[in-house]
Amino acid sequence: MDNQNRNLILATVLSALVIVVWTVFFPPPKPTASDPAVAEQTALPAPTAAPLATAAPAVEPAPEAPRVTIDTPALTGSISLLGARFDDLSLKHYHEKLDPASPLVRLLAPVGSSDLNAAKPYYVVQGWSALAGVTAAQVPGPKTLWTAPEGAKLTPETPLVLTWDNGAGLTFTRTIAVDPQYLFTVTDAVTNTGAAPVSIAPWGIIARHGIPAGNRVYVLHEGAVRMTNGELQEIKYKKITDLDAIAGEGQADVRSADTGGWAGFTDKYWMTTLIPETARFTSVVKYVPSADLYQTETRQPAVEIAAGASTSVTMRLFAGAKEWEPIAQYQNDPGMFDRLFGDKIDPTQPQITRFVDSIDWGWYYFLTKPMFRLLHWLHAVLGNMGWAIIALTVIIKLIVFPLARTSYISMAKMKEIQPMMEALKERTKDDKQALQRGMMELYKREKINPAAGCLPILLQIPIFFALYKVIYVTIELYHAPWIGWIKDLSAPDPSSILNLFGLLPYATPEPGSLLFIFSLGVLPILLGISMWFQQKLNPAPTDPSEAAIFAWMPWIFMFMLGGFASGLVLYWIANNVITFAQQYSIMSLHGKRPDLFGNIIAGFRKKTAEEPPKK
Repeated sequence: MDNQNRNLILATVLSALVIVVWTVFFPPPKPTASDPAVAEQTALPAPTAAPLATAAPAVEPAPEAPRVTIDTPALTGSISLLGARFDDLSLKHYHEKLDPASPLVRLLAPVGSSDLNAAKPYYVVQGWSALAGVTAAQVPGPKTLWTAPEGAKLTPETPLVLTWDNGAGLTFTRTIAVDPQYLFTVTDAVTNTGAAPVSIAPWGIIARHGIPAGNRVYVLHEGAVRMTNGELQEIKYKKITDLDAIAGEGQADVRSADTGGWAGFTDKYWMTTLIPETARFTSVVKYVPSADLYQTETRQPAVEIAAGASTSVTMRLFAGAKEWEPIAQYQNDPGMFDRLFGDKIDPTQPQITRFVDSIDWGWYYFLTKPMFRLLHWLHAVLGNMGWAIIALTVIIKLIVFPLARTSYISMAKMKEIQPMMEALKERTKDDKQALQRGMMELYKREKINPAAGCLPILLQIPIFFALYKVIYVTIELYHAPWIGWIKDLSAPDPSSILNLFGLLPYATPEPGSLLFIFSLGVLPILLGISMWFQQKLNPAPTDPSEAAIFAWMPWIFMFMLGGFASGLVLYWIANNVITFAQQYSIMSLHGKRPDLFGNIIAGFRKKTAEEPPKK
């Protein structure tokens, strides 16, 4: 096999390896269905020597508990006054299906709800721990029934003010504000009208009964995510169930923060996160097997309230879509293009430490972050995510063009010396040492580096990883149209060759079914054709087994990638077309214009010649 064909096979095999490695689907663990009729665990963690709060898991709210409506440009739902619990929240900008009449994506759902829209119980509750001078029943917790003003409604313009008097000298006032996007600010004020000081400590819990439906994917993190002292930690759901038991905590992982942070749960597109205002707090990830309950907790330091004094603490809650723009705003991190135009950090806005890292950038974060920001900017400029993907592919191909040019030139030179290489093989016969010496002398005389063709390909693999990751995880592709029949770039091509792309009135296999692999759409077919044309830039290998590998590879890839998101397939098509144009032009400039149609005709003639004669 000549080196040019060897390099092409190497590039194809490496690309296939990337696809396989990054798309390994692990079967989801079989969750134990939590029984809504059974109260959640109430075992308290053991007190610690440090003045930090201990928190009790939440308990099931009564169905008849009064509620206050949440209504913002991005969110809709309600807060249960029993525990002032966030347990009913849907995202106005996102539907479960492409049909705008389909239900909104429901992020948070209460225990025992009769209308879960396939959502399992998932909620946020905050309270106080009694440390000194007060009992547990005299501080707000999951069972506390708060009082709201008549007709209250939480909007960006009208904060919600809740009150509770413990009847023993402590008055609690909880003010909940929300912005037009996804950030709640919860401020708890406490007034001590008693005769003695008290010591109490605030805590917050995000509780999840079971894990969301769907397969867990290796390429994407779903589970607990937290930032502690500037260190990001991601714990998948399966790993949470394997946590070691800690005395007084159960199965848990406990970390102490001294310089701030946050903790919560993340899915592919959605996230719920608690962000304490204090730099010092305790972060806990916990699993309760008996209830199949996953929890993240934030426990803030104790506060002492003297007689006649007051104090307040603040906790922020992010609950919404993992859109880069609002998350970057909450971190107060202007984008690279904003910086070019002089935008600076606003000291009056939240500054949540490394909050953009809640988006799963992967191992190649140093590549995925700038790639995503460029894609985001292109989307804003072009107004269409499909064209933004194509533009990003063009820009990246231009950036790596010097590497590609080196590779193509090396291939062309290797092709030029093929006759001399064949003559050398004929002279040396079976003497491998003489063949190696002759090859090295030939490379030296002709000033050819045989590794020059492979190295650029290997250097481009991290770029491929990073771009694949960006397109896979970005929420901007969710239900984003491109042209014509492509209405959702995050879903496979909906057209199918099985019904002649909609001309026949037959239903086709649904994505995820075993037969869907045969339901090829227009984009996967174009992908196979683009790979086939790219192959035909070079004559087929003379070795029959190598020729067979080349012949089948485009069509195998066509079936392999047919079920991928349309945005990813669009990227591969654009990449193939640009690579074809680059290679054709470079080979032509070096006097080796590819005989494209000749190679195609030769391929068909070879197949005809291989057919057995008819009897």
